[in-house]
Amino acid sequence: MIQLIGIKSCCPIEIREQLSITPSREKDVLQDMMKISKEAVIINTCNRTEIYVNCSDDKEIKIEEVFNLLNWNKEYIKYIFTARDYGVVKHLMEVCSGFHSKILGEDQILGQAKKAYKMALECNTIGNQLQRLFQMAIACGKEFRYKAQLYKIPVSSSSIVAKEIIRENKKKIMMIGFGEVGKLVYKYLSSFDFTDLYLVVRDPKKIVLNDPRVKVISYNEKNQFIKDVEIIISCTSAPHIIIYKEEVENHPLVIFDLSLPRDVDSEIEKLEYIKLYHIDDIGKMDKSNREKRKVEMEKNRYIIEKHIDEFLQWESLRELAPLFHKMSKQGEHIHNRRFDSYNRKKYTKDNEMLVKTMLKSTSDYYLHRAMEVLKEEKLKGSEKQCQEIIERIFLRMD
Repeated sequence: MIQLIGIKSCCPIEIREQLSITPSREKDVLQDMMKISKEAVIINTCNRTEIYVNCSDDKEIKIEEVFNLLNWNKEYIKYIFTARDYGVVKHLMEVCSGFHSKILGEDQILGQAKKAYKMALECNTIGNQLQRLFQMAIACGKEFRYKAQLYKIPVSSSSIVAKEIIRENKKKIMMIGFGEVGKLVYKYLSSFDFTDLYLVVRDPKKIVLNDPRVKVISYNEKNQFIKDVEIIISCTSAPHIIIYKEEVENHPLVIFDLSLPRDVDSEIEKLEYIKLYHIDDIGKMDKSNREKRKVEMEKNRYIIEKHIDEFLQWESLRELAPLFHKMSKQGEHIHNRRFDSYNRKKYTKDNEMLVKTMLKSTSDYYLHRAMEVLKEEKLKGSEKQCQEIIERIFLRMD
């Protein structure tokens, strides 16, 4: 049974960060999930935490089991949603197509789904069923984005932040963290005529940017330059606070916190001279293009339905695998018996006639079995469907 345990989109950010999984823990959590399931994949972003699992037979994983494994506070169970089987398939196809993103239609989730799939492969926590599901969901997301042409209405948290900075017309910027999100923000900002960008990273020697406006500094140097900037963008993967209230007091700032857990001390919100935007606030800024994307996405929902049907068909046929295996073993058994018989007789009889006789006996064996089954079904009054199947097997011309 395929199951999904995820955090509801309406969950407050204060709770969501308590239920988040830091990147450094993802592999350990995947391995922990294998204690209660035979497959596990985790999509873990600043906006979502979703755990996909597959259990043997009809066993259903209880939410309490997951909370115990991850050491989460059970008071937060009310913020969890679950799905199984068809509901999981539909949800993942929609996720990869951008339907469940805070910023409708954003394209980063597709890359995040690929990353989750790759990590599960590396950790050996994904098998046949979830592997097929994620492969088809990623293919669905690619086709959906191409045919819906959402690239003509580009949007992501990074582009929205960059647009807001340009609108604010602030020229002195500090960006803390230069991972995937940070690089995208810089990409969108690079054509803007800012004067200074202080890029705060762990190891400045690893960052090389051919931009004279950018000064790469270490975390230890951060506070020396905060007083010189008008905007701070924080987008680290740190599990703790990066910017504290005392570091920004008496200094008007616009701060964008793109991280979960949050990088910015919540006490900073109480300072009237500072505008602080969390990841949820940034999603609300996306208004002008949302309706355009929604219309185009609904027009192309048939792509999701098509991929759902394809997966369900694959899953249905997969149920025949044990039967196919038995048939193959039976065929191998008959082949071995015929071959042993041939080896015993090949020096005592005409070889050509022997081969002809044995080939005919093999075909006669299966034809006789088919006839016997058809007779049995005729006597039961249910021969029509059986006859159609036998005709398709034995009377179809190659």
